[in-house]
This record gives sequence, structure tokens and C-alpha cells, in this order.
Amino acid sequence: MTDLYEEAIRRFGELLEEAMKTELPEPTAMTLATAAADGRPSARTVLLKHHDRRGFVFYTNLQSRKARQLRENPSVALCFYWQPLARQVLIEGVAEQVDAEEADRYWASRPRDSQIGAWASLQSEPLESRAVLERRVEEMRQRFRDRVVPRPPRWGGYRVVPERIEFWTAGWHRLHERLCYLREASGEWRKVLLYP
Repeated sequence: MTDLYEEAIRRFGELLEEAMKTELPEPTAMTLATAAADGRPSARTVLLKHHDRRGFVFYTNLQSRKARQLRENPSVALCFYWQPLARQVLIEGVAEQVDAEEADRYWASRPRDSQIGAWASLQSEPLESRAVLERRVEEMRQRFRDRVVPRPPRWGGYRVVPERIEFWTAGWHRLHERLCYLREASGEWRKVLLYP
């Protein structure tokens, strides 16, 4: 890793801290864009659960539509938009699954009801009715009534290892500031200003 990459990660952390002090209900919300093997794109909002020099981590059902797309094509984009700050961060990179130990550690920190929900949901699969989901939730509550809820085998996390990080600041008359950190083929990073 180079000093420029460390600078970009530090800059992101400072902005996230600023966003956490705003009235935004979910400052860790980010749009995750993926594409299937045929190139068909899709996007959804997920929550950032951890970031460091290794990348940006989120968790999901490993049999969900997004997880299937990540297996087919691990190239992804993330977009954070913090409207009160008039800032956004765009990240492009490659998603890799976090190891079981890291997933277990995060799983243990989740609220019990969220753990139960993860067991009950067959994410992205057709659902006959809301009543069916509610019944599954109750079944899981009973199943794990007197014990710790283990992490389901179909649940885990992904780390987006960045290849490009762009910091966007709103400017007057749409003359925005765009500062971009790019990883070269050599592995070295460079920093460039972009036209708005």
C-alpha cells in the first residue's frame, strides 16, 4: 500500500465521522452496484459495517441475488451520498468474501432479532405472503429459544477492495470538486483532479 492509498482511506474515515454527526438516519448506507455475468446491472442500498486499509465490508445472505452476481462478476461500485455535507464518495473495486472468523465476529455483535430474521429470510426468493415470513420468524424464535443463535451457513460478508476512490464535493453552478485516487496496474496509487 502506498501513502496515497492510506491518505484516501483516512479521508474517507474523516468524512464518515462527519456524516455520523448529521441528522442522517443511516450515514453508513451505501449504494452497491453489481452486474451479472451477462453484464446486466443492478443496485441496492446496503450498510457499511467496517472499513480499513483492506477495504469496505458489508454482510448479506450468500444465496441472495447480489451474492450470486458477486460470484459471477466480483467487480462492483459503491456510492455514499451524504446530502447534509454536500459530499459523496464513489468506490470501484473487487468484492471478496470475508473469512468465517470475521463473519462470526460480526454476527455475534448483531441484535438477536436480526439474527433470527437472517435465519427466517430466504433473501431474494419468491415469498408467498407476509404471513409465511412471520411464521418462519416465529419458528426460528422457538428453534433458538434457549441458546445462542449461530451464524447461518448461507450468511456472510464481502469486502470491496478498492481500485478507485473518488471524493466529490458539491460546487456552485455545478462546478463540483472531484478528487480521485486510482490504483495503477503496478499496484501504486496516484491522485488526480477531475473536471466536474
